[in-house]
Amino acid sequence: MADPLLRVDDLRKSFGGVNATDHVTLEVERGECHAVIGPNGAGKTTLISLLNGALTADSGTIEFDGRRMNSVPVHKRCHLGLARSFQITSVLMDMAVVANVALAIQAQQGHSFRFWTHAGRDSALIEPAMAFLDQVGLASRARENARNLSHGERRQLEIAMALATNPKMLLLDEPMAGMGPDESQVMIRTLANLKQTKTILLVEHDMDAVFALADRISVLVYGRIIASGTPDEIRGDEAVKRAYLGDEAA
Repeated sequence: MADPLLRVDDLRKSFGGVNATDHVTLEVERGECHAVIGPNGAGKTTLISLLNGALTADSGTIEFDGRRMNSVPVHKRCHLGLARSFQITSVLMDMAVVANVALAIQAQQGHSFRFWTHAGRDSALIEPAMAFLDQVGLASRARENARNLSHGERRQLEIAMALATNPKMLLLDEPMAGMGPDESQVMIRTLANLKQTKTILLVEHDMDAVFALADRISVLVYGRIIASGTPDEIRGDEAVKRAYLGDEAA
């Protein structure tokens, strides 16, 4: 079997006396959608922040695509292919949808943001930006002002912006948050298409989405992973049901 794309070993991060990430060991295989679930306060967002470099671990190692990442800053992790959706850059509400994606492409290429006003008119940026918008189902809204998008559409735009950084792995921190049922179904379909070509680490509370998308699931409780396995294995794990899933696993 090929080496995993992401390997986390004995990772620990504490805030005061609270172990937010408590000796976490985790592997994400190339091409899989690996979900991390757990109750509020379990340490899921802390884990994502450690992976993308927004936080520094107290101990343990993070290896991505064969490279140790502990001392690599956020922007370099992004350039190496580790993209955190929704926190890579903010949506610019007063710019066109396609211009937002063009800016993300421009940033990945290392161009100065002095030229950001021209990104929405640069054909070398617009063509690939349209392709990314098509992947998330927003091509028809390309020329709309981003302010006119619904909450769910803005989430789709943020994923298009993440894709524009040419990631090897997408770190998705609760992409369904704040969505109604219809918007959630659109996002599930979008992510189902993306998982055909991208490795995804998904943190999500929506169990319908998790079980529809994940190839493997890890359960985080009080900073510790108490179980990892296929969706069927997690559904049948009595410790997981007691700690978190409850009726969701019925």
